[in-house]
Amino acid sequence: MSRAPGARDAGRHGRTLRAQALVRGPARRRPGRARPAPGVPDAVTAAGVAAGAGAGCALALTAPGPLAGLLVTLLLAARLACANLDGAIARETGRGTPWGSVLNELGDRAAELAVLAGCLALAPAWIVAAAALAATLPSWVSLAGAAAGGPRPQGWPVGKTERCLLLALVAFTGWAVPLLAVLAAGSLLTAAVRLGRIRRSL
Repeated sequence: MSRAPGARDAGRHGRTLRAQALVRGPARRRPGRARPAPGVPDAVTAAGVAAGAGAGCALALTAPGPLAGLLVTLLLAARLACANLDGAIARETGRGTPWGSVLNELGDRAAELAVLAGCLALAPAWIVAAAALAATLPSWVSLAGAAAGGPRPQGWPVGKTERCLLLALVAFTGWAVPLLAVLAAGSLLTAAVRLGRIRRSL
C-alpha cells in the first residue's frame, strides 16, 4: 500500500530535522573556552605555599652561594607566579569565591613566613621575627583599607616582589642580618606609604 505524497514529504522532513539536531546538538554543547576544574585556583595557592616552603628549606639547608641563590630565586619566582595566577584563574573562569579569597590571603602570608623561617639558620631569631612581623604589615594595611571601602594599594617601595629579591640576595651572599634589616625597614615604610594613600582616599 503506497503512502500519500504529503505523508512521504512529512516523513522526509522529520528525518531531516532529526539529523540536523544530531549534528547541531554537540556543537552547541561545546564550551567556548575550556574551564579548569573547580579546585584549580586553590591548588595553585597551595603550590605557592609549597614553593615558599621549598625556598625556606633551601635557605636553611644550602650554604649561601650561587647554588643556594639559584634554588631560592627559582622557587621564589614560582611562589610569585602562583600568587598572581590563583586569583587570575578564579576571576577568568568565574570560580572565585569568598572562601577562595581567604585562602589566597592566608596562602600569601604562609608562603612568605615559610621563606623567612629558613633565615633562622643564618641570622638571630629576633631579627628574623622582626622581619616576619614587618613583612606582614603592608598587606594588613591594604586589606584594612579595602575593608573600609578604600583602595587596596600594592607594590612600592618594598612589596612582595622586592621582599623576594632581598631574600634571594640573602641566599646568594649570606648577609642575612643587614638584608633582613633592610626588609623590615622597607616593609614598615611601605605600610606607612600605603596607609597615607588610603587615608587620602577616604
